[in-house]
Amino acid sequence: MYDLVVVGAGPYGLSIASHAAAAGLRLRVLGKPMASWRDHMPRGMFLKSEPGASALSDPESAHTLTAYCADRGIEVGHGRPLPLDTFTEYGTWFGSRAAPPAEDLTVTRVAPHQSGFRIRTAEGEQLTTRAVALAVGVLPFAHRPGPLRGLPAELASHSTHHRDLSRFRGQDVTVVGAGQAALETAALLAEQGAEPRVVARAPRLNWNTPPKPLDRGRLGSLLDPHSALGTGWPTWVWSRHPGAVRRLPTALRLHIARNALGPAGAWWLRERFEPAVPTLLGHTITAADRTAGGIRRVGNGPGSRVRLWLRAADGTARTLETDHVVAATGFAPELFRLGLLDSTLRETLRRVGDSDGPWLGHDFESSHPGLFFAGLLTAPSFGPAMRFVHGAGFTAPRLVAGVCRHVAARRAAEATRATGGSGHSPRVAVPRSATREAAAGEAPAPGREVKASR
Repeated sequence: MYDLVVVGAGPYGLSIASHAAAAGLRLRVLGKPMASWRDHMPRGMFLKSEPGASALSDPESAHTLTAYCADRGIEVGHGRPLPLDTFTEYGTWFGSRAAPPAEDLTVTRVAPHQSGFRIRTAEGEQLTTRAVALAVGVLPFAHRPGPLRGLPAELASHSTHHRDLSRFRGQDVTVVGAGQAALETAALLAEQGAEPRVVARAPRLNWNTPPKPLDRGRLGSLLDPHSALGTGWPTWVWSRHPGAVRRLPTALRLHIARNALGPAGAWWLRERFEPAVPTLLGHTITAADRTAGGIRRVGNGPGSRVRLWLRAADGTARTLETDHVVAATGFAPELFRLGLLDSTLRETLRRVGDSDGPWLGHDFESSHPGLFFAGLLTAPSFGPAMRFVHGAGFTAPRLVAGVCRHVAARRAAEATRATGGSGHSPRVAVPRSATREAAAGEAPAPGREVKASR
């Protein structure tokens, strides 16, 4: 019997594991370290976030990205983009130094059990635990527009399906989306010898401006404060106070989670993108199918292509043909996509308002005791910071504090049953790294129970 099983070994999972080990919990960490970053993002990408906002979290704050780079002579700094591969290597190093070893096991089912939870893996292992922290990353929530879902993988894919874009050399590729993933994927495709275009519903592309100097004087800092996610008072709040975001009215909180820090390209990407990638903006894909008998730009024989039907904002319709469609259309924090969670448990969890995001207490515990969430699925509760690595520093200590309280209660109940009502359980200390807010035991807000409809 374990106290905690952490499902996922990305930035959130490794950060939670580091704090849980320091708290003395008996735990397992299941998942391939940094797998989504290493295996599901194209080579050549850069971090959009500042290095100082991309550190994983350990109780002593000793294993930061900045410290890792300094030890290896890697230049980092404000306004200097960092290669994605460097971040991946840092995360792997963090996992080997600051957290218990992660096991490369694939969790296929998390179900309620009389002792807490029963977990099964694709490799055949079964284990029981008092608490579970689901830190599964973004891959289960990859979103593709409806018209593209019926196309085979050789014709349409999500941006997370590609590590090596050189396979598209010489091909006509349509990238769908207007955010950083779409724009950088398109730029990399052009640099690999493909002929990409970007199609997006947005009427124009948004580009972030270069970051302002950190030292701007008192007045500049007061009027436009700097935070890990950018400048401005709203961004400062989302970045620094996710707990305050959780206490906002539900409708307002969901609006912020869905719309704040929306799609935009990094300032350093613009000069690479604009000369190389044509765009078709203000157009929505209404239908898609495969066309027979087309001639691919690579290879000698005939092959299928994709025909897209598009509608402009003024109602004008048009079609285009392409060799492949890459949907860089983001991720949807929806519980129905989380297939590893037992369906009965998943359907009875409370939701946040009209969303399919789980309702969470101040310590990231769901309405089912002992089931904790981290990462993207927590954005409807805690705001847009949870879409970024930066959110791990807020999440890990608070979540582990909640796990410690839950485990202490479970142990006490188990000891009472074992001794007929007179036993005492071993104490589990709430980590000091938990904030006053997390340790205060804030009363859960009322929630409604709904069933996932999809």
